[in-house]
Amino acid sequence: MIDFRYHLVSIVAVFLALAIGIVLGSTELQGPAFSLLDKTTSKLQNELGQVSSQRDAAQQQATEGELYAQAVEPVVLRDLLTGHRLLIITEPGAESSVVSGITTAAIHAGATVTGEINLQPKFFDTSGTAQDSLNQTTLDVAQTAGIQLDTSATYQQQAAQVIASEILTASSPPVGSRPAGDQGSNATTMLQAYAASQFLSTSGQPATPATLAVVVTPQNAPSDGSADQLDQVLIPLVQELAGKSAATVVVGSSTGSGVGSPIALLRSNTVSSQVSTVDDADLAAGQTVAMQALAVELAGGKAGNYGFTANGASAIAPSPAPTPSASASATPTPSTKKASK
Repeated sequence: MIDFRYHLVSIVAVFLALAIGIVLGSTELQGPAFSLLDKTTSKLQNELGQVSSQRDAAQQQATEGELYAQAVEPVVLRDLLTGHRLLIITEPGAESSVVSGITTAAIHAGATVTGEINLQPKFFDTSGTAQDSLNQTTLDVAQTAGIQLDTSATYQQQAAQVIASEILTASSPPVGSRPAGDQGSNATTMLQAYAASQFLSTSGQPATPATLAVVVTPQNAPSDGSADQLDQVLIPLVQELAGKSAATVVVGSSTGSGVGSPIALLRSNTVSSQVSTVDDADLAAGQTVAMQALAVELAGGKAGNYGFTANGASAIAPSPAPTPSASASATPTPSTKKASK
C-alpha cells in the first residue's frame, strides 16, 4: 500500500535529481561548451566592430564627396546655360532641398530661374468633382488665350497643354528682355485661375516665358507598392512640357527613384526619348548633371537617364561633358528639337 511517506520520498528524489542536473550542467558549461560560446561571441563582436568602422568610413567618404561636388559645381557649370530662363515644376511631396539645389545649380550655369509652379494634390485627383472643376478651369483659360485643346487628351493633359503653352518657349529670348504684353498677361491670368481653384501654387515669376523646365518628382514612391496617381499624370505632363520647351529634365532623389517611382515609370516609357532623367538630384553631383543634361539637349543631343544604375540609369552623367560653346547659344526650333531625338 502506498502511503504519505512514499509520496514524500518520491518528491524529494525528484528535486534531488533536478539539483544534481543543474550542478552537472553548470559544470559542463564551464568546459568546452562555455569556451565555444565565448569564442563565438568574441568573433561576432569583432565582426560588428569591423562593419561599423566600414560604415563610418563610407559615410565619411560620402560626406567628403558631397562637399567636393558642391565646391566644383560653379566651375563645371559656368556659362553652360547663359541666356536661358528655367522654370521649376514640383509634384506633391517633392523634396525642398532638391528644389533649392536645382535652383543653385541653374544659377551657377548662368540661367535665370523664373520661378516655381507647385502642382497640388487636387491637380491629380481623379474624382468627378475635381475633374469637373479642372475641366471648367481649363476651358475658361483656353478660350481666353485662344488655345485649341486636344479633345482626345485627359483633363490633366489638357491643363498641362494650356500651362506649357503659356509659360514655355522653345526659343531663347534676349537676355534681360521681358515677355510681350499679351503673353505675360495671359500667363499671369492662367496661373491665377488654376491657383484660385487650388490646382497649383506659385512662387517667383513663373509667368515669364522660360526655355527650360525641370520637374521635381516626390521624394518617395508609395510604400505599399500601390499605383500612384502622380505617375498616371506624369507622362502626359512631361510630354507637354517637352513639346513646348527647348529642353526638359525630370529629377528625383536617390532613395525615392527605385521600383514604382515616377522616375522608374518615366524611364520605362517612350517619353524617355524626349526628356532626360536624373535620379540623384538630392546630391550636388546629381544637380550638376541635371544642368548638363539640359545643355546636351540644347545642343541637339539625345536625352539620357543619369544617376545610379540600381535605379535604371544608363550612365552617371553625359559623356563627353557639354561645354558652354556647344550649348549656351543653342536655341533649337521645335522642328530641330524633334529631329534630334
